[in-house]
Amino acid sequence: MIKMNESWNDYQKSLFWDNMGDWNKAHDLIQDLETSEAAWIHAYLHRKEGDDWNARYWYQQASKPFFEGSLEQEWVSLWDYFNSEMR
Repeated sequence: MIKMNESWNDYQKSLFWDNMGDWNKAHDLIQDLETSEAAWIHAYLHRKEGDDWNARYWYQQASKPFFEGSLEQEWVSLWDYFNSEMR
């Protein structure tokens, strides 16, 4: 199990809260950030919610294709990215 680290950025915190089952908290952390990275997480969250139309909009904002794998695969991809590339 992942433990919260207060030094994490909002991207990491959002993914953490999503993983802990708190979609609303994850969404609240990311929804007002105006970066392509935030848009990518925002897209994932709306895909998880089942709102593919909204997810497609956010993938476009992130310049990412609509993710065709499982939600778990996408979460791992996001987590890996934000814990290696974003250091």
